[in-house]
Amino acid sequence: MAHTHTQAHDDHGSSTKHIWRTFWILLVLTVVELVFAIVHDQTHVFNKYFLNFIFAALTLAKAYYIVAEFMHLKHENKNFIMTIVMSFLLIIWAIIALIADGNSYGNLKNTYDPFYYEKSTTPLKPGELPAHGEGAIH
Repeated sequence: MAHTHTQAHDDHGSSTKHIWRTFWILLVLTVVELVFAIVHDQTHVFNKYFLNFIFAALTLAKAYYIVAEFMHLKHENKNFIMTIVMSFLLIIWAIIALIADGNSYGNLKNTYDPFYYEKSTTPLKPGELPAHGEGAIH
């Protein structure tokens, strides 16, 4: 019995040490993000694209560490890990594709109407209603 109690106590000690190590790693990553944000806010020394890259990389590192440690994915079979990762990457790809498509639609929607520029820049006379297709009530 004494051996089992000691072994359980050692497991608990290593588990606590593991939890604290995870806490400190996530804390350091978060503090680094905050330092970059505060320095940029005060000095604007960083390029916007560089800063976005740093934030994305640090956020992905934190997400990886959280999934690996708290969801115990690090200790799973490699095939299961690849299934989860590929599903995640497909979801990210879909989000990027939908954002790009929406942005494209937003940029191109007015180019299909040949009179858009003329209608949007021609001032109306006082009391004049917009012509058909320019917001008139039908």
